[in-house]
Amino acid sequence: MFSKAGTFTLGSRTVNRLGYGAMQLAGPGVFGPPKDRDAALAVLRAAVSSGVNHIDTSDFYGPHITNQLIREALHPYPGDLVIVTKIGARRGADASWLLAMSPAELTKAVHDNLRNLGVDVLDVVNLRIMIDPHRPAEGSIEAPLTVLAELQQRGLVRHIGLSHVTSSQIAEGRQICEIVCVQNHYNLAHRDDDGLIDRLAHDDIAYVPYFPLGGFTPLQSSTLSNVAARLRATPMQVALAWLLRRSSNIVVIPGTSSVVHLRENVAAADLALPDAALQSLNQIAHGSN
Repeated sequence: MFSKAGTFTLGSRTVNRLGYGAMQLAGPGVFGPPKDRDAALAVLRAAVSSGVNHIDTSDFYGPHITNQLIREALHPYPGDLVIVTKIGARRGADASWLLAMSPAELTKAVHDNLRNLGVDVLDVVNLRIMIDPHRPAEGSIEAPLTVLAELQQRGLVRHIGLSHVTSSQIAEGRQICEIVCVQNHYNLAHRDDDGLIDRLAHDDIAYVPYFPLGGFTPLQSSTLSNVAARLRATPMQVALAWLLRRSSNIVVIPGTSSVVHLRENVAAADLALPDAALQSLNQIAHGSN
């Protein structure tokens, strides 16, 4: 499955480059239970049956909801399934997103993920840096990452990644422990990390972009839609296919609460982008049509 998209390694684990992001399985605002629990379980089972072996989640989605859904739908887990989670934030009673970077909060988050996923060790844990909740911002990550590295040494975490980070924070992090993946905002229209992606590829570190369709202007969306129409594909399929083509270390995790949309996203792994389409898509970052 996904032979055209290929695979990439996250430390000792190998994943298909087209995965699944579970965030949308929680209720509105990523808070509370889904409107249709059975539908959420069906999406997870359909993802795995379609060949997805990489699920991205966090115990602060819901909170606790997505991990509990993953466990209910898929436990005991297939041997090749890699579940990647993240820590560094928590949810307030009013659904707010709050910083949770103290040693006690980070340790609790790891144990919450272990319990709700029903596992003894977490495959990959991303440390989400919240210096600025809206964009990566400079500042040392040594203190929280050292806590996570200690939890790794205790055998609770297999591999470590970083999310919402700058290049200098990645360099700092790699002095503390091995970093197997980086999660940042990146897509056709938002390409601040172009240079970073290439540097990570050189070092065999996965880059996992989120918001594959986020931040597009109307003109950029129109360009994408026109390319998709010519290829008889959806805009999301084209955006995902472009990401997979952009660099071999990019691993995508599109999320959806719909089995139909899930299957459309999975089909993006086999979508070929002609040179003319690539030229049009590459102009999107410059706001051209």
